[in-house]
Amino acid sequence: MIYPVILSGGVGSRLWPTSRALYPKQLLPLVSERTMLLETALRVSGGERFADPIIVSNDEHRFIIAQQMRDAGITPLAHILEPQGRNTAPAAAAAAAFVRAHDPEGVLLVLPADHHIADIEAFRDAVSRGAALAEAGKLVTFGILPSGPETGYGYVKRGTELGGGNAFVVERFVEKPDLETAQSYLAEGGYDWNAGIFMFRADVILEEMQTHCPEIAACASEAVVKGARDLDFLRLDPDAFAACPSDSIDYAVMEHVSSAVVVPVDMGWSDIGSWSALWEIGEKDEQGNVLAGDVLAEDTHDCFIRAEAGLVAAVGLENMIIVETGDALLVAARDRVQDVKKVVERLAAAGRSEHQAHSRVYRPWGFYESLDSGDRHQVKHLMVYPGAALSLQMHRHRAEHWVVVKGCAEVTIGDTVKNLQENESTYIPIGTRHRLANPGSEPLSIIEVQSGSYLGEDDIVRFDDVYGRDVKKPAAE
Repeated sequence: MIYPVILSGGVGSRLWPTSRALYPKQLLPLVSERTMLLETALRVSGGERFADPIIVSNDEHRFIIAQQMRDAGITPLAHILEPQGRNTAPAAAAAAAFVRAHDPEGVLLVLPADHHIADIEAFRDAVSRGAALAEAGKLVTFGILPSGPETGYGYVKRGTELGGGNAFVVERFVEKPDLETAQSYLAEGGYDWNAGIFMFRADVILEEMQTHCPEIAACASEAVVKGARDLDFLRLDPDAFAACPSDSIDYAVMEHVSSAVVVPVDMGWSDIGSWSALWEIGEKDEQGNVLAGDVLAEDTHDCFIRAEAGLVAAVGLENMIIVETGDALLVAARDRVQDVKKVVERLAAAGRSEHQAHSRVYRPWGFYESLDSGDRHQVKHLMVYPGAALSLQMHRHRAEHWVVVKGCAEVTIGDTVKNLQENESTYIPIGTRHRLANPGSEPLSIIEVQSGSYLGEDDIVRFDDVYGRDVKKPAAE
């Protein structure tokens, strides 16, 4: 059995302003109508060979991922929550420890959640070749046949041929090269891009980790054993996982073992590491532009332009990236998109919020988005999933008015529970316990008008929450 392990811990800062820490690129539909996470999960779904996927993510994304999986009809075998990011080796070790407890010789297929693969048949063929090697005790990596002297990827050097050219012993892994070195790799031949996709048996990878990175093996296994179930999630033990050294699978294990093999594959792969990558794989118009959203391009060539909230008009541009999200606008030369990360770093250093969250913020019950704000007021749109409910809560500094725009709302105010239909409204005074729920089968839309001396999101005291978030203990305790 092949156990797909989908690593969904990155923030995709080079794809700002669309990708942000609380809603990163793997959770977004950047290449197709499906999110990248869903595309990854679906390409390893179906048939008798694959088990249900194991997802490894951070805590902040858990409900968004769970909702996306439900919407696609996918039930993960496990959704493992990392208390903090420790790179790919501890994440893989935790997944391997989980699988080993159920199927010691089960084969893990470790996949980043944010890669694009155009040729699914070629991908699955490569996985079949890799599975046979992994079952025999090899540690398998997948090498992408290079289409040019790329300096943004690491490379794998092929060694001795195995199985009629279907795989090769790994001679060595090499870091991201400069342009001259990358050109020499292509001229010499035998070098593949390192895709960061791996296959190995659960027992084999943990044995190799015990030899080459024993702290990671021990701490990750302990984090699984001491982990706690929380709804549909497995929370790794925070102390044990924090003790894991932060390292990648490549550095921690693959570069040190003699059993590493590479399976070459040409499958239309991209790690979507920048906006220029989306331009490269996107469908271009006659002027070489990739346009998404409400865009007017006049005498503009070889540009990537994405409008998410309003009209973007471009005149007389070449080789540019323009991305508009309503609350932010990125304009960059196409050959400078790797530096978008520096903008994100500056936003964080300045204490701003645009790198962290969109104007639309997702919660386990749905989402809210700010429509207007002033000194003592804020207007929001709330969408509540069918059957979902916000926490029972109160605010010390603000009152709220709710107007039902669409759907039916069950409203708790103090000791009173009532239903509101479309175009009906209610008022929640400062300091009053209240809750909003959607008892219907369709999404509920609410316009919320807040007024008061302080309107921050931290002015929430929770008394009950179906999603396990922190609540205020009764005074007697």
